[in-house]
Amino acid sequence: QVQLEESGGGLVQPGGSLRLSCAVSGNIAKIDAMAWYRQAPGKQRELVTEIEGSANLKYADSVEGRSTISRDHAKDTVYLQMNRLKPEETAVYYCSERGQLTSASFFTAWGQGTKGTVSS
Repeated sequence: QVQLEESGGGLVQPGGSLRLSCAVSGNIAKIDAMAWYRQAPGKQRELVTEIEGSANLKYADSVEGRSTISRDHAKDTVYLQMNRLKPEETAVYYCSERGQLTSASFFTAWGQGTKGTVSS
């Protein structure tokens, strides 16, 4: 069973930064991609950023240049650094991972989410 646990959310002023962490646990043979999504109040969940393989990065246009996704393989943790945050980026931020448990068993897992509030 794969478990993801996010942390690092909280209250930040407009223009401030958040650094979110997602710790991964489970008996995983291979990780294909890790991603951060967010869901603002009353809106659909949207992709913020994804890292596929070791270096294939994707960012939403709205966060390009202000956000960085990174992985620490030794700690099985993925991070999201977000800078110059805007009030409309108040959302629950979710970590997601897809990969393989075995050569014939694939999975997609989600964390419970961590809330980030951008407000003065």
